[in-house]
This record gives sequence, structure tokens and C-alpha cells, in this order.
Amino acid sequence: MTRATPEERERLGLTFAELCAIRSVFGEERAIADRVAAELRALGLDVEEDDSATISGAGAGNLLTRLPGLDGPRPERCVLLCAHLDTVPHPGVVEPVLQDGAWTSAGDTILGADNKAAVAVLLELARRHATRPAPVAVELLFTTSEENGLAGAKAFDRDKLNSGFGYVFDHASPLGEVVVASPTYYRVEAHFRGRPAHAGIRPEAGRSAIIAAARAMIRMPHGRIDDETTANIGGVRGGAPGTNIVAEHCTFVAEARSLDPVKADRVVAQIVDAVHDAANEPVCSCDVDLSVARLFAGYRHPPNAPAVLAAEEALRRCGYAPTRIATGGGSDANAFEARGLPCTNLANGTEHNHEATERVTASALEGMLDVTLTLLDVLSGDPA
Repeated sequence: MTRATPEERERLGLTFAELCAIRSVFGEERAIADRVAAELRALGLDVEEDDSATISGAGAGNLLTRLPGLDGPRPERCVLLCAHLDTVPHPGVVEPVLQDGAWTSAGDTILGADNKAAVAVLLELARRHATRPAPVAVELLFTTSEENGLAGAKAFDRDKLNSGFGYVFDHASPLGEVVVASPTYYRVEAHFRGRPAHAGIRPEAGRSAIIAAARAMIRMPHGRIDDETTANIGGVRGGAPGTNIVAEHCTFVAEARSLDPVKADRVVAQIVDAVHDAANEPVCSCDVDLSVARLFAGYRHPPNAPAVLAAEEALRRCGYAPTRIATGGGSDANAFEARGLPCTNLANGTEHNHEATERVTASALEGMLDVTLTLLDVLSGDPA
């Protein structure tokens, strides 16, 4: 294996903490994109920022830079390493602290280790190989609006890449896990439009959009459907300024996911049926506007996928037991797989992503850097 130096490990932690303190909710990535681009340019690297923000709605474009390899940029000798810059929405300011060997947020916020742990690792990789060739050529891509349906990766021009395959480090689970299957994901939005009326004088003249939406939500599938499939209601909004008005408007947003695309389609159909059935009930007859969008398609790696085998070898060399998993979450790997670029998602050792209890141990952060460095050796054919 190729280990990080003590200096690299210390700098990795400092960089990670600095990145976490920069607010970068999707749509607000300008500050962190500028910080990452400045770091790369200070190393003498060229950085391209694309115009994807006009498509994705991000606060900045995707950033691409390249590290030269010993054998040049041939696709079979060039690998994409990808991390995303944005986080999920959160209140307050992130204050990263290191306590008992683990990074957490001092306040009631997420930490942002999803995915700034990977961003920090890739910046450290860039520092090592900015002035000396890497074992293989590397393209580093920092995407935006990943948390918003992979919008940045989907807007990225795939033809800009020399790489024949890639990796993202974006699964919040123990180091050693390799994602070999990821779901198809649908977003459903239903807007009910009823009829307002005075709730105390003539309620029978009104048609409550809230009642219609509630009946639809009760009827639709929820939670764990089976071991491959889930559904969820993410939010509800609507109503009137006071209690004395029958609600004219109500909207909910929902999702359906499955490792089996046929099952995902089936759950979406059940949600759509529940919406229309509720809107047509005489007691709350409403008009309804319904939108269904497939935000990303699922994928499943074959058992002998070269990128998976290489990742497993790198993990073994670093002392981790490789474990193949299927996930219910999506990542930029979904976007690249859908466009013909094989891409493997590796666990990054973080815990409780999207929660105020999010954390990552210093040893996991450093281990991720060791695995990344070793992965390049494996890809170069170094027998170690």
C-alpha cells in the first residue's frame, strides 16, 4: 500500500475542517468552489469551471482538473475521481471540532463530511501529484448540486473526460464497502386545488385541498416496501392564513426508489393512482396537477467489473475487508453510469450523513486517503 505521510495526514484534517466551515448548501456553492479552485491553481494546476450552473441551478459550475500520469492520458490508463461540493440544507453555521478522535459539528447542524471528506482527500492527492506524475493519469471532478438530484453531474459534459472509468467516494458507511448496485429514483409532486369557503358559515360550499392530499398520502405506499424498494413523503405545504377558510391549495412531494426499475415504476403508479382517487372523491373533489420525474436511473455492476476488483485489491492492501453492498441512495455514479461511463461508489467512512449527529473519525479520513493513493498503484499494475 501507499501510505500518506504524517504531514499529509495533519494537513488533511485541517483542510477538511476548513471546508466544512464553508457554507455550501446546494444552490450556494460559489464560496467552496472558489476555495477549491484557488487551492488547485496555487498548485499550478489548470482548473476548468463549466457553465452547468445555468442548467442545474447550482451556485457555481463543476470544476475539472487533471493530474498527469506516467503513461499519458489514454482512457485505459486514466481514471476519474469525483466528489461533490454541496451539502443538504441546514440551519446555522457549521463549527467542526475534533473530539475523542472524531470530527463532529459543535452546533446543531450537519458536519458536511458528505462529501467534504472526499473533497479534502482529493485535494491532498492533488498536492502530492501536482509536480510529479501519478501512477496513472487522474481527472479530478468536483460537482455541484449532487444533493439536488445529481443536477451538477447530469449537466456535466461527459465528452470532456479522457477517463474510461471512474470512482466517487460518497457512501456514508465503513471503509471497505463497495457499492455494486444503486436504485432508480423518482420524484413526485402533487398540487391539489380545491374551492375556498367560510369554514363556519358555508363549509359545504368548499372543497378542502388538504383533505384531498391527506387521503392520497394515506393511500400511497410508505417506507420499506421490500428489500429493494422504498417510498417516502418528503414535505407538505398549503392551507390558508386562518382556520376559518376551507383550504384551496395543498401540495406534497414524494419519492420512490428501487434497485429493480420495474418495482420503482410500480410504486410510482400506485402513488399516481392514490392522488387521482383522492382528488375525485365527492367529499373533497379537487383539481390536481401532478408531475413525475425520474431523477436518476439505477445500475448494477457485473461481478467481475474491473473497477470493482481494483477497488477491492486496494482495500485489502490497506487492511480493510472488501464488502459488496447494494444501496438505497444515489450518487454521481448514477449519472455517469447512465451516460456510459462505468463508475463505482466507495464508502468513505463517514457516519450519519444528513443528520446533526454526522461524524467521521480522523482515522477513517486518513484511511480514505491511503485507499485512494493505493488505488492508483493498483490501477497502474503495481504488484506491491
